[in-house]
Order: sequence, then structure tokens, then C-alpha cells
Amino acid sequence: MRNRRRSPALAWLALLPAALAVSASAYAGDRALGEYLSGECVTCHQLSGRQVGGIPAIIGLPEDAFVALMESYRRRERDNQVMQAMAVRLSPEEVAALAAYFGSLTPHN
Repeated sequence: MRNRRRSPALAWLALLPAALAVSASAYAGDRALGEYLSGECVTCHQLSGRQVGGIPAIIGLPEDAFVALMESYRRRERDNQVMQAMAVRLSPEEVAALAAYFGSLTPHN
């Protein structure tokens, strides 16, 4: 019987699915943390899910859309100084947590 050695590339390929699962879950939002962090958000954004005074609703927003919006504020692609300042302060984990929390809520129009 021959002694077969696996190539290092094949060994890494075997580990790739597990590594991807861990990295994806690293940014899965923690709803409880999102609820805790949401206090500042709801001083302007309505928990009812209504848009009031030009401030958009974020309740029920899909998580990926919430994250994309926050990233666009962080990169200053969207023009709102308050939201730009908020986005810069938040870590990716905090943004994901807020996205999970607000995405889990149902608007009460």
C-alpha cells in the first residue's frame, strides 16, 4: 500500500466550509445587544415604524439593507452628518446587532 500524502492545498480546501461558516456567524447580529444599543436610534427613528419629519423608518428593514445603509454613511456616500457620526462610532458587530434587532421588529403603522 502506498503512503499518500495530501497536498496542503487540499487540506485547506477541506477546511474552507468550516472557516466560511465561522466568519459568517461572526457578524451575525446579536438581537439582545442590538436592543441595548438601540436607545440612541429610537430618539429619532420611530419604534412604530412610521416615517416622521423626514426621518426614515428602520423597523422591519432587512438586515443586509440596514448594514449597507450604515456602511454608506460610514463611507460618507450618504449625506447626513448625524448618521455619518453614528456610523463611524459603531463597530461591525454593533451594526450587525442593530440590524438584527430592527429587522426582527414589525412596523405598527
